[in-house]
Amino acid sequence: MIRVLDRLEGDDLANVAEAARQLQRERAVARGDLDAIIAAAFESGFGNDGLGLLPWIEEGSGGGVSGSGVIVCPGGLVSKSRTNHRCRFVSVNDMWIWESTELIREDKRSNPGRDDGFRAVALLPVLTGMELDVVSGKARQGMHSVDRVVSYEVRGGELVEVSQRTISPSGMQ
Repeated sequence: MIRVLDRLEGDDLANVAEAARQLQRERAVARGDLDAIIAAAFESGFGNDGLGLLPWIEEGSGGGVSGSGVIVCPGGLVSKSRTNHRCRFVSVNDMWIWESTELIREDKRSNPGRDDGFRAVALLPVLTGMELDVVSGKARQGMHSVDRVVSYEVRGGELVEVSQRTISPSGMQ
């Protein structure tokens, strides 16, 4: 396989790579009932603080076919006032998940209970090399800051944690 790919010109190799990514996306969508995956994630994908848990892979039912699962990414925002909130969202390949071309689907719901805000569940295909950052932050007096970042990379169909970092108050904003 590598020898065949090695013979391709740059444009042809890029087309093969894009076709492979498209096939992985189609398999992820064909994985099954996306409504059921999202409904289950809204039930179990959020902590007591109302923020999303870390992402996970929901395995596909494609009979062992690689790329038939989806990455489930809960995220959300919990607000006490218009200028103060806590939030946790996923960035995909250095782009917010809701802006990513890899996004299969995202559903949002208002927060249950007293606090304003929302919860969201986004689904991504399992694409080797994809990088995810789970970014936790807060806004105080309208100034937003990042508290913690947990980074992952998709390797061999697995979501592998590659780093965790706590951001000091004088750090990233």
